[in-house]
Amino acid sequence: MADIHELSEQLSNQIAAGEVIERPASVVKELVENAIDAKATQIDVGIEDAGLKTMTISDNGLGIPKAQVALAFLPHTTSKISNRDDLFRVKSLGFRGEALASIAAVAKVTMLTATEAGLGTQIELAGGKVLDQKRQSSRRGTYVAVKDLFYNTPARLKYVKSVNTELSHIADIINRLALAHPNIAVTFANNHNILLKTSGSGDLLRTITEIYSIGVGRQMIEVTGADLDFKLSGFVSLPKLTRANRNFVSLFINGRYIKNYALTRALIAGYGSKLMVGRYPLAVLNLTMDPFLVDVNVHPTKQEVRLSKEDELSQLVTTNIQQVLGAQNLIPDAVANLNSRQPKIKKEQLAMRLDQTSAQFLQGQHQQAPAKAQPQVPPTSQPIPAKPAAQIQEATGTSYQRQPQNQADSLVRPADLNATPIFEDPARLAKWDQRYGAEKPVLPFGDETDQPVTNLRDLASVQSQQPRFPNLTYIGQIHGTYLIAESADGFYLVDQHAAQERVNYEKYRQAIGEVSQDQQNLLVPIVLDYNSADFLAIKNRLDILAQVGLHLEPFGQNSYVVHTHPTWFKAGQEEDTIKEMVDEVLANKQMTVAKFREKTAIMMSCKRAIKANHHLDSLQAKALLGHLAQAENPFNCPHGRPVLVQFTEKDLEHMFKRIQDPHQSYGQP
Repeated sequence: MADIHELSEQLSNQIAAGEVIERPASVVKELVENAIDAKATQIDVGIEDAGLKTMTISDNGLGIPKAQVALAFLPHTTSKISNRDDLFRVKSLGFRGEALASIAAVAKVTMLTATEAGLGTQIELAGGKVLDQKRQSSRRGTYVAVKDLFYNTPARLKYVKSVNTELSHIADIINRLALAHPNIAVTFANNHNILLKTSGSGDLLRTITEIYSIGVGRQMIEVTGADLDFKLSGFVSLPKLTRANRNFVSLFINGRYIKNYALTRALIAGYGSKLMVGRYPLAVLNLTMDPFLVDVNVHPTKQEVRLSKEDELSQLVTTNIQQVLGAQNLIPDAVANLNSRQPKIKKEQLAMRLDQTSAQFLQGQHQQAPAKAQPQVPPTSQPIPAKPAAQIQEATGTSYQRQPQNQADSLVRPADLNATPIFEDPARLAKWDQRYGAEKPVLPFGDETDQPVTNLRDLASVQSQQPRFPNLTYIGQIHGTYLIAESADGFYLVDQHAAQERVNYEKYRQAIGEVSQDQQNLLVPIVLDYNSADFLAIKNRLDILAQVGLHLEPFGQNSYVVHTHPTWFKAGQEEDTIKEMVDEVLANKQMTVAKFREKTAIMMSCKRAIKANHHLDSLQAKALLGHLAQAENPFNCPHGRPVLVQFTEKDLEHMFKRIQDPHQSYGQP
């Protein structure tokens, strides 16, 4: 073991800087927060090459006295706290005294600061060492220039992402700080191009409009509330204005931007079922409380905090959002009480649901789990018959089979997904017969046959005689939502929306995969407005959008214009479709072209499917059932929900007591 020794001051500072300064956005965050603590009313941020070359932050705050300028760059020096008690009542954004020392340790820094207009102090540092300090004319406030970030720590520089990615992170943190402090005028420019400019009027809604767009501002509603410990204020979007991820939820505690899953969940809970599945609102919520109730000293970035009354605060958020949305005369939620408590599951229901899970597993549902629990199906209904195993293997490349009853009746999955199906491999058949003999294996999903099945060969023969999809005869429609059809083995309820989703998905999956040069020109170009962070993120993914035929061109500050669109867009829904496609790209930073095409196909299939409460005539219903029968997978919609369920003839006989259990003898319990 090597001798224990003390690390050099320079190395210690670089190690500490690694926790505080992760990327250029970390530098901007720390310096802007210092400006806010200095009571600045105007902050200007300018960067070049996403901050890797130069970052400048200028403010009109209180400034630093001459005698304390050099001291400010030493580790653990601060004007924010003085004793242990202050640590538990932090009222400023910064308090550890690490930011300036950490920045100076991994970059070249120049600071010019003055407490009043006239003569100020200029200091230059590199690698944590002071190179020069002198008196210089200056206006009131502080100017900091950071150059060559990570020049002396090449290992850290290696992990910095692309220019657009780093620029997007910087824009995001500046947006959050501007929303937290609408009374401060913030200007942000990259390579001398202004990306954000707020007025500093103190009006939060105006700041939201300046960052996102006027269209967003018009769909925001104010939320206020308070109890003995907390005060809530801010804005949330109407349920019709949503995004594909939680990145548009901004939570602030005492002016500090934080990330807290419990509070985000409480915000979403306030919407109840008014939000579509997989969609999230825009929100800017300011939470004010006694600093003693929040501990900000739990993470180097100070974005994660601990709350002593988190449950009470979550309830305050949920309740006030529910009240403000209720006052908007939105469509009432008819199923809120049903979702508030899950009913107990009877044994027969549980067995049936487990059987359905097996059916979904066999039909490839293990590849994409449903986003939420499916509604319970009455025990008298059953899923449609499973596909024969050979067809399953052909479609998925994987064979599944059940063990005999004395082997716990569980699915067996071969270790090799590409293994030869057991029905076709003589060696595996022999091994099965040797192990289980002539015992009757369990038919998948309770299928019954009049012919005795003595071994797996007979099972394969029986299954090969069953049609993959029943021959359905249309009967009628229920509530404009479900189609009734019958076949020789019973009758079926078909979810018309899910059915057309499946048909559309297979159509669009092919259309999007075969991108042609044919484009439909727009008479009036569509202009899309975004905040600076999203504008930069989209710019980094324009090639993905182009590969599915969607071409966006920069159009002024933080906007894109679209002149053409693919011919498969539905007329009248061009703008909504484009926004949905862009949202999908923004929601997944690791999006590939293949995944994007699949997501787009699912989105288009849903938007262009028949909705609930839409009555079809007999010709339309028959055509839908005919298209469904020709689908590659007619059993599930692209989201994993079942398209249809079956009521067998025996189910009907049980329901009407045509088949009854033997009567128990008198007096038998």
